[in-house]
Amino acid sequence: MSSPDDAARRAGAILSIDLGAIAANWRGLRDAGRATGRPVDCAAVLKADAYGCGATIVGPRLAAEGCRQFFVAHIDEGIALRAVLPELPIYVLNGLLPGTEPDFVEHGLTPVLNHLGQLNAWRAAAQRYNRPLDAVVHIDTGMHRLGFGAEDAQVLINERGRLRGLRLALIISHLVASEEPANPVNGEQLSRFRTFVRAMPGAPTSFANSSGIFLGPDYHFDLLRPGAALYGINPLPGQSNPMLGVVALQVRILQTRRIDAFQTVGYGGAWRSARPSRVATIALGYADGYFRSLINRTHVHLAGHTVPVIGRISMDLVTVDVSDVPEELCQPGMTVEALGPHLTPDDLAEHGRTNAYEVMTALGRRYHRAYIDSFADAAPESPGQAPTGDAA
Repeated sequence: MSSPDDAARRAGAILSIDLGAIAANWRGLRDAGRATGRPVDCAAVLKADAYGCGATIVGPRLAAEGCRQFFVAHIDEGIALRAVLPELPIYVLNGLLPGTEPDFVEHGLTPVLNHLGQLNAWRAAAQRYNRPLDAVVHIDTGMHRLGFGAEDAQVLINERGRLRGLRLALIISHLVASEEPANPVNGEQLSRFRTFVRAMPGAPTSFANSSGIFLGPDYHFDLLRPGAALYGINPLPGQSNPMLGVVALQVRILQTRRIDAFQTVGYGGAWRSARPSRVATIALGYADGYFRSLINRTHVHLAGHTVPVIGRISMDLVTVDVSDVPEELCQPGMTVEALGPHLTPDDLAEHGRTNAYEVMTALGRRYHRAYIDSFADAAPESPGQAPTGDAA
């Protein structure tokens, strides 16, 4: 029978995920919400397989830490999470697809209702099952994607009877530009949300995502709803990251070779050596979520050296210039750091002209995943205090 050690030995790349760091990040965010003494709770967003970290593993770790409410995007994500979290509330952000009412009931999932049609269908399900069903109402305060628009929201205010047979577990909205504290849209959305909440008293409320938590207590309401920050993504662009790093990616060297000056490397000859060089080929590619846009724009770390990535990113292979690395430190089977303390997901996102959300959610299925808990007793800098300094 194959063991985890066997799988690691065979792997071209090993992705380490620090569950203790995720837990510490959650504690820090929760404590920020409680800094003013209000009884603010903190949920966890586990959509997209917990941003690539493994929802069915991250969920129980956060539950053990004290997290009691969870959000996913799709119903199948909720079903998978329910298998490891048999009792705690799981909310499905994309809402109620037609015909899925029995699935929600069977697995004890709560839909986030985004329009009157979903509300009517869920209420009809409550009547069929002859029992009250939990529901979340999402109010669109400016994102203009999902949620009750102004007209439907007013219908709900005027006709509270439309909720008969349902238990309103939560009222939520979603911030457009929470990572931009000076953006006036934040205050405009806050005003709209408060207006609706005042007209619909009695239900718990949730407004702040990861960056929204840093906008201050006015945005906290009853339940914080962080996602990205749990996984180490910087919620304060342009400032130092107050969250602990969560992932590290070590990639094996497959082969090294010497080339003369003025030789090209990889498809299309997109990189040419200016001097006699040594090139290492590593087991990484765009099939693993390592973007083609990184061509000649990023680096890896090896034995204390910053090593440029050269040439096109192939499906399964990446080439790096190791000319300045001692040969004994650059042999087949050794590893380079493609993500980690020297190059964070935010850094790689900047190189690839994207954001760290995409970097994390693209983390490849071919990596061997190794879970550690090295920060179980640590906590990040309090998110209640705006950090100073340059971005890490």
